[in-house]
Amino acid sequence: MRNILMLFAVLSLFSCVNKDGSKKDSDLDIQGTWQLLSATTIENGTSQTTDYSGKLKMIKMFNHTHFAFLKHSLNPKDTSSFDAGGGSFVLDKDDYTEHLEYYKNKDWEGKTFKFKLAIHKDTLIQKGIEKVEKAGVDRMIIEKYIKVK
Repeated sequence: MRNILMLFAVLSLFSCVNKDGSKKDSDLDIQGTWQLLSATTIENGTSQTTDYSGKLKMIKMFNHTHFAFLKHSLNPKDTSSFDAGGGSFVLDKDDYTEHLEYYKNKDWEGKTFKFKLAIHKDTLIQKGIEKVEKAGVDRMIIEKYIKVK
């Protein structure tokens, strides 16, 4: 009986790993802190990319149930570029749904946003639609993060 239990335990471990040794898509590990490298916004057919390796810095943090993000300017005299928010999320394979509970613009609070996530080595890519009618926002975003070690 003990051998059968050990066999099931070993088989369950192997079922979580692909042949190349990586985790299955259903097991995306997003927990921790991620630093934004770039953010592309596509709105009304126009694409704009912001590089976050220079004057701006943003991080996004995940635990089992919640996310938070913080953004600020690296210029010590710029206090207007600060932004922050957070809330709960659900991750089902690569389908990531955020429920924004905290944000400086109250029009965004209480909104739900659906994204697709992909992880390639230490890079997280988040892609989806941000739509907030009260704020006049209807755009696609593509954000690229790197894992903070």
